[in-house]
Amino acid sequence: MTAPHRLRLPAEPPPPLRGHLPFADVPGAGDPIEVTSRWLTRGGRPWFPVSGEFHFTRCPAGEWEEELLKMKAGGVTVVAAYVIWIHHEETEGDLRFDGDRDLRRFAELCARHGLDLIPRIGPWVHAEVRGGGLPDWVLARTDAPRTDDPAYLAPVRRWYAALAEQLRGLDRGHGGPVVAVQIENELYDQPGHLLTLKRTAQEAGLAAPLWTSTAWGGVQLPPDELLPLYGGYTETFWTEADGGWPDTCRKHFFFTHQRDDEGIGADLRPTTVRGGDPQALADRFPWATCELGGGMAVAYHRRPRVDAADIGALGLTKIGCGSVWQGYYMFHGGTNPRGRTTFLQESHATGYPNDLPLLTYDFQAPLGEYGQYRPSYDELRLQHLLLADFGQLIAPMRSVLPDRLPTGQDDRETLRWAVRGDGRSGFLFVNNHQPHEPLPDHTDVSFTVDFPDASPLTLPATPVTVRGGAYFCWPLRLDLGGLCLEWATAQVVCVLDGTGGGPEDSGDGPAGRPVLVLAAIDGITPELALDARTVKAARAPSGDLTTVGDRLLVTGLRPGTDALVEVDTADGRRVDLLVLDAATARTAYRGPAWGADRLVLSDGGVVFDTHRDEVRVHSRSPEPSLAVLPAPRAAPVAAAGTVKETADGVFARYTLVAAAGGPGATDGPGGTGRTLPVALVRAPGEAPPTATGVLGRAGAPADEHYDTVAAEYHVPVPDDLPPGTLLRVHWTGDTGRAYVGDRLVADQFYSGRVWDLAVDRLRTEGDPGTEGLRLKILPLPAGAPVHIPDRTGDSPLPARIDRVEWLTVHTLPFRAG
Repeated sequence: MTAPHRLRLPAEPPPPLRGHLPFADVPGAGDPIEVTSRWLTRGGRPWFPVSGEFHFTRCPAGEWEEELLKMKAGGVTVVAAYVIWIHHEETEGDLRFDGDRDLRRFAELCARHGLDLIPRIGPWVHAEVRGGGLPDWVLARTDAPRTDDPAYLAPVRRWYAALAEQLRGLDRGHGGPVVAVQIENELYDQPGHLLTLKRTAQEAGLAAPLWTSTAWGGVQLPPDELLPLYGGYTETFWTEADGGWPDTCRKHFFFTHQRDDEGIGADLRPTTVRGGDPQALADRFPWATCELGGGMAVAYHRRPRVDAADIGALGLTKIGCGSVWQGYYMFHGGTNPRGRTTFLQESHATGYPNDLPLLTYDFQAPLGEYGQYRPSYDELRLQHLLLADFGQLIAPMRSVLPDRLPTGQDDRETLRWAVRGDGRSGFLFVNNHQPHEPLPDHTDVSFTVDFPDASPLTLPATPVTVRGGAYFCWPLRLDLGGLCLEWATAQVVCVLDGTGGGPEDSGDGPAGRPVLVLAAIDGITPELALDARTVKAARAPSGDLTTVGDRLLVTGLRPGTDALVEVDTADGRRVDLLVLDAATARTAYRGPAWGADRLVLSDGGVVFDTHRDEVRVHSRSPEPSLAVLPAPRAAPVAAAGTVKETADGVFARYTLVAAAGGPGATDGPGGTGRTLPVALVRAPGEAPPTATGVLGRAGAPADEHYDTVAAEYHVPVPDDLPPGTLLRVHWTGDTGRAYVGDRLVADQFYSGRVWDLAVDRLRTEGDPGTEGLRLKILPLPAGAPVHIPDRTGDSPLPARIDRVEWLTVHTLPFRAG
């Protein structure tokens, strides 16, 4: 056995600073929000928010409510939303808050579903928007935007006043959802202007307990006035095409206590630190984030592709580093609205270093442009379930790094790990994943953690192999209300209190008592170590129970829906531990369902709608299946068919048997299958030469090339494609545009990914059933200075569509039986 990896937790530091910042909640708030120097509190308890960015003006208003519920089911507790000025007032005086721009309705929907809201009000927001969100007419009025120039501040005051009017009565003082307001974005060297903007917003009537600012790039902030929020991305679109994987991204896959990321937005400012004092901020403010990369946009010259594991490893590593607020940009992708006079994306034509697509802002986010569920959603949801139940324990815990650290960012051999801990308990974090450069397996791994107020822990009893690509969090001396879990080589998911109003009345099964749910780690056999002094008796359906000193070891478990360890505690209580296999754990949702808090396993997306008292499943199968713990007294019912009940381990499984003629009753439109015919209307011409723009970077092809050089395909869109249908285009080339008639409805830059188009959106743009869909694909010339993953050298890419699939995501409600 090799020597264990070792870490010593120091003695508890002095209490954090309190009351030193001018942030105050409304008098009499039932759950007052406060900020200490190390964590946030709400209602007097440590608070670990999870925020996700969703731009309401980039999504049809009719879809907002369901998409917000998807975010909530994914563990998001706070919705962050840029309020993009140019989307609301493209023409001076024509200020619009109607339809897809209805800020007030969006905020009210957040409140309806128990989601906090952070309006990020700019005026400059970036967000890959034309002018950074500043309308053209504002930029024409001043030579000094983003300063205290009176010519700039005058329209800003009117903008802030308009926002205050929209949000009137939605502040905390009126029971509203607004918990914070972000001022500006990425302004790193003008603390005086940031303070002016904060005072201007307050004078306009905007109110919140927290006022925030982005804090990367060596930021200078007005002292103690704005809560600094940090970020970190797995990849970038804003660096050079030939620059490789940036070191500023690589560092986020190491455990470190450095909060700043000098790489974010570095194309719009000098990369050198601008004179801020990061230690002063760290001494007075907790480590909170607002832009952990939930994905990444594509620019013309650089088109990164991110995988679910990249995003999951980034998020988990930041918790291990010491984050007390997980904030993701983007959590939900979107589509740029059309301007009345021009398109509204960032571009070379508007002086920005990057050409972005005209319409798509999918961002490869956990929830895509059309609400598509991505595997990254499952990875993050698993972490957010942990934070929902244990964030109040983790937030005050310090992050401590081991004795042996990686020697630098090129060190791929040293195991990366850290502990968040207090005097006697904690959580152990391991990350053995990073993009682009795989990390090796680590064999014969064990850890020793020295606690200042308790004996050391050396775990596990049997050393393990940490596979390349693995990342996880293990509990250390977790108190489960009468039972002490010394360690588990499985990740904590959540705790169910068991009050389901179902079969627990008979005392049979796990319902009616607390159940700790854990997720096994691929390649690591679960080992549970219980403090034997807290155990009266224990039973396991598989594996072995062995007493070693003061510990009861549970080994050899086969993870799954039946891997339930039942424990009678020494003080007369009962606690169960359920170990799901890794794949099943990533299908787990937890929420209020049919009158109780339940764990739901589903291969489709799940939302919990308490206002309609239903669970809705978004599934590609018309006959989805749910496993539920604890089971309700009666099987749920569904209007789309009958519900069949079976047992699945300790879960009750409910399978919808679709009614005849219901969703998915035929194989396809007219019974034609799952692909649509694709007709080549015009063969591609010779690829146009690559143009260059700002900073000498490659720029998007001119509009005229789509009419002269692009390959053109016609795809009929049958009228009987059901709602919720996506067209999935398998293609190659440089760029693509989609039209209904002559109206541009979507576009994309090729990055090796499929191109999704929502039929419901196409139908709002015209009549694709009559005119069909026109797809124009441009070829990429040889030698084009464009980064595309998996492209061989500087080879050309032909303009070609291989096939167009259609797939339907059914929305199926289950109501109480």
